[in-house]
Amino acid sequence: MSNSHSGNGTRGWIERLTQVVLGDSPDREKLLEQLREAESHNILDADALSMIEGVLQVADMQVRDVMVPRAQMVVVEHDAAPETFVETIIESGHSRFPVIGDSRDDIEGILLAKDLLYHFARGEKFSMRDYMRPAVFIPESKRLNVLLADFRSKRNHMAMVADEYGGVAGLVTIEDVLEQIVGEIDDEHDTEEAPFVKRHRNGEFTVKALTSVEEFNAYFHTSFEDEEFDTIGGVVIKAFGHLPKRGDERVIEGVRFKVLRADKRRVHLLRVSGLDDLQPGGRDGSS
Repeated sequence: MSNSHSGNGTRGWIERLTQVVLGDSPDREKLLEQLREAESHNILDADALSMIEGVLQVADMQVRDVMVPRAQMVVVEHDAAPETFVETIIESGHSRFPVIGDSRDDIEGILLAKDLLYHFARGEKFSMRDYMRPAVFIPESKRLNVLLADFRSKRNHMAMVADEYGGVAGLVTIEDVLEQIVGEIDDEHDTEEAPFVKRHRNGEFTVKALTSVEEFNAYFHTSFEDEEFDTIGGVVIKAFGHLPKRGDERVIEGVRFKVLRADKRRVHLLRVSGLDDLQPGGRDGSS
């Protein structure tokens, strides 16, 4: 009897979780409470709960929250010889590259690094048109759970993000989406020098909560104290007086912080705005 009841309960969780992910269920908080209770009774482990929370957050996040801004895109010019950009491809460590025409708004396709390797291995004459794959365009407002489903069904790994005027706002990869569920996916090419700040055209910024207060101040020309907390996430948590949830907002010293991603242990991602009087700059060159 108890086993049957437990099975029905598990199926109920799965059904409700599916409804939440698809946006069909209004009782997200109630479901989260049950999942956290399950974790407290060792039915779920902490990592599993964290990933489920990530899945739920993905259902509400949009592409603009995780995309790589156009200023940070590593691109290849359509008329460039492979000898001129192969070093850029090697140093970047990426596997896919937008091919541009006259500007970054003129995306002609996607070049895969493995195709370039094939060219060098065969020693044949290189033609960008022959190797280039079609580019997929999506709006900034597309929900991440819908994008992930599209990536899986179409076996695509990268999409170009179009802004409201038809220009290129940036790009997003399947890894960008999965990191919102499982956390940062580091490889041998990821370094501490990777930018912690992504700038958006509307004057807002996406900032990793683990960004040091010193680095945040240097980038935004702010003056948050770093004596008590090392990270900007710590500063935000202190201002709330508790661990905030996704969607919570607070203005701190004239800067508005909105929590984009958090779990019961820490804040992961922040949206920063209200910086009109400041002059953000920084190492990503997107000032």
